[in-house]
Amino acid sequence: MLRDYNKKRLFDLTLGAVALALMSPLVLLIGVLVAVFLGKPVIFRQQRPGLNGKLFTLLKFRTMIEPVGLSEAPLRDSARITSFGRLLRSTSLDELPELINVIRGEMSIVGPRPLLVRYLGRYSYFQMRRHEVLPGITGWAQVNGRNAVSWEHKFAMDVWYVDHRSLWLDLRIIALTMWRIIKRDGIDQPGEVGASEFMGSGAVQNHPEQSACVQR
Repeated sequence: MLRDYNKKRLFDLTLGAVALALMSPLVLLIGVLVAVFLGKPVIFRQQRPGLNGKLFTLLKFRTMIEPVGLSEAPLRDSARITSFGRLLRSTSLDELPELINVIRGEMSIVGPRPLLVRYLGRYSYFQMRRHEVLPGITGWAQVNGRNAVSWEHKFAMDVWYVDHRSLWLDLRIIALTMWRIIKRDGIDQPGEVGASEFMGSGAVQNHPEQSACVQR
């Protein structure tokens, strides 16, 4: 198991460093455009749970305006995101700073997406298993519906990945991710930015959707 971890870490470090170096002009350009269209800070930072639930600071390009409007009332995310922000999200360009998280060893290229800290107390034991590996920039759930499928189905796919992870599966997911970016589907749920909030799935139980996670 340690050998597999070291191989995956070497793969992540190499691919992350090469990708960041090659795309540094694009990263700089997007940073300037974010500053112009959305203001500062350019980078969105938020605590997220990683491997074994340990917290780290996630880095992404900012895609929304400030959460308070002219009336001082809090704005919904759907009102805060701009057309430029939607473009960044639909092309996944807002995720580029996460390559720094990969190089730091806080994330992997492929793995379950790092979600909100407050979700930790809402997972079933089965769902909590998604934290047995490093979170990823992309993952099995992201190439099989992304935000268009239910939370329970996404978590079942995350756990399926934990049990079946391999270098070849990671390469397949990376290839499928490129296709998903071109298609730009499953990005947001209707009326939401991303997915609706996960409120929990109740008691620990066997998940019938687990069988839907076999490789396609």
